[in-house]
Amino acid sequence: MKIGITCYPTYGGSGIVATELGMELAARGHEVHFITYSNPIRLDAGLPRIYYHEVEVSTYPLFQYPPYDLALASRMAEISEWQNLDLLHVHYAIPHSASAFLARAMQQSTRRLPYVTTLHGTDITLVGSDRSYLPITRFSIEQSDGVTSISENLRQQTFDVLGVRKDIRVIHNFVNCDLYRMAKEPHEGRPRLLHISNFREVKRITDCVDILARVREEVDCELWMAGDGPDRGAAERLAFELDVHEHVRFLGKQNHIERLIPQCDMLLLPSRMESFGLSALEAMACGVIPVATRVGGVPELITHAVNGFLEEVGDTRAQSKRVLEVLTNPELRNKMKWAARDTAESRFCTTKIIPRYEAFYQEVLDI
Repeated sequence: MKIGITCYPTYGGSGIVATELGMELAARGHEVHFITYSNPIRLDAGLPRIYYHEVEVSTYPLFQYPPYDLALASRMAEISEWQNLDLLHVHYAIPHSASAFLARAMQQSTRRLPYVTTLHGTDITLVGSDRSYLPITRFSIEQSDGVTSISENLRQQTFDVLGVRKDIRVIHNFVNCDLYRMAKEPHEGRPRLLHISNFREVKRITDCVDILARVREEVDCELWMAGDGPDRGAAERLAFELDVHEHVRFLGKQNHIERLIPQCDMLLLPSRMESFGLSALEAMACGVIPVATRVGGVPELITHAVNGFLEEVGDTRAQSKRVLEVLTNPELRNKMKWAARDTAESRFCTTKIIPRYEAFYQEVLDI
């Protein structure tokens, strides 16, 4: 198939999933065309059967806010015609689904151009539920030729929050189990905690610093923070206030997270909301045990006390206790890291999930 993919190309879960989906599809012989305003952050240059088409947005002085959604729709229609695409797959409903609807309408007199919308979380729970966007979000989702969500929890929220009546197929996030692997040898030095995110308020990254401080009362360890975003400053300040700043490393945005994760022992995911928890899955594939919050779709991935831990939002005392349980009990750690790896391999590996997308595309094309 020839597939056009549109996503936010920045350091966030929806863009990462879309980019890695495109790379996996290309590896399986499909032709993939990314249509975005910049090169996706995890897209490796030079891969066969992958193409990138930039969306240029006019900065005409009349526009207080440049109409990116219209420029995107035009570019989608152009690339679809020039490259003879079979379908469009848009990730994060706003505004990508509406843009795809317009692109489809622009092509309807000459050819059929179906589009699939994948819902990722805040496009429904935060932005999509805003009164300014709810009608157009609901409309463009219902007009999609196919809709998927990354968790059962998000599927239900879409029905409840937006009142969408369209059928939604749950296709969970995935991980390349050949790329994300357990370390061959333990890393040197003290235990290492890890957090990966875009450092937004919903990620509660200051909780990671608080957890570190609590754990360090009993075990000498350090915290690596991968990513960047608006809450970094607050986390840095708290690290100084709790006198753990010398034990926190802010690594910035990382393109090859698969090289970073195996160097760590446990992952912290204290989010207020997660529709799935992609970083937890990537960690589990590397045998790194997640301590997460019991929110959204995370319980669809983590089974408490089997392949990770689930605690309540904001309860850093309980979360730090779980970290200590693992760091002070080698037998428990070994048991849980293998359970985590087994979960990734048996349920969420690319070999399990990518064929589901291929089959769904075929369903849409056959309608």
